[in-house]
Amino acid sequence: MSKTFTKILTIAGSDSGGGAGIQADLKTFSALECYGMSAITALTAQNTMAIEGVFQVPAEFVKAQIDMVFDDLGADAVKIGMLNTSDIILTVSECLMMHAAKNIVLDPVMISKSGDPLLKRSAINALKETLIPIASIITPNIPEAEVLLEHSIESLKDMEKAAFDLKHLGAQAVLIKGGHATSDTSTDCLLTTDDHIHWLESPRISSKNTHGTGCTLSSAIASYLGKGQSLKDAVTKAKNYISLSIEAAKDIQLGKGHGPVHHFFNFW
Repeated sequence: MSKTFTKILTIAGSDSGGGAGIQADLKTFSALECYGMSAITALTAQNTMAIEGVFQVPAEFVKAQIDMVFDDLGADAVKIGMLNTSDIILTVSECLMMHAAKNIVLDPVMISKSGDPLLKRSAINALKETLIPIASIITPNIPEAEVLLEHSIESLKDMEKAAFDLKHLGAQAVLIKGGHATSDTSTDCLLTTDDHIHWLESPRISSKNTHGTGCTLSSAIASYLGKGQSLKDAVTKAKNYISLSIEAAKDIQLGKGHGPVHHFFNFW
């Protein structure tokens, strides 16, 4: 029997600065020994400080990219990142259902690290109605969860309730990331398919190099799911990977703003 790769598809925007988006996704896939493929939804002109512009890829061309991947290569998991418009969201949802995609990790990207909006407000309902219901897991941070649920999240109890509220939108599992909280630890709330809550803690690392952490974490989850790991193990290993990536990059100077994490800390 011939060998093959674990194949992971990212459907996301391009980051010209290389720290987030498909660039971070592909680096993560490679670091975790997976074969990365991409369908680009938007081109951004950005660096570590700001996003200067966004060029939207037409929905029909996003569809063509996804179709070409599935028609030939297939995918063991799919990571979804920046989807800027309702048309793109609907197209991606229809494509993934048509191809019976599995292990879908949805990172509902809304705001960049520099504070620039990445998801149009008119597209939020489309995200909730068409993509969340087909996701194996969604991975919002606290501000993104607040936008999706239209209420604030201020405590661990609020995070737990929010996880159940988001699961009621149709996702099989929910990971609410606690990186935006103010405690000494980074505490994430994982709600699994069997409605059990798991708290995942790691020390908070003081670093300005955190650009692309959400992209990297969701891509790591997709990589481990594609390799056949259970959901809880995939999330736990992915959180460990992003923590080590942040730690390895904290003393590196790259750019004048929020620098990237070090995806390849295991290699160089």
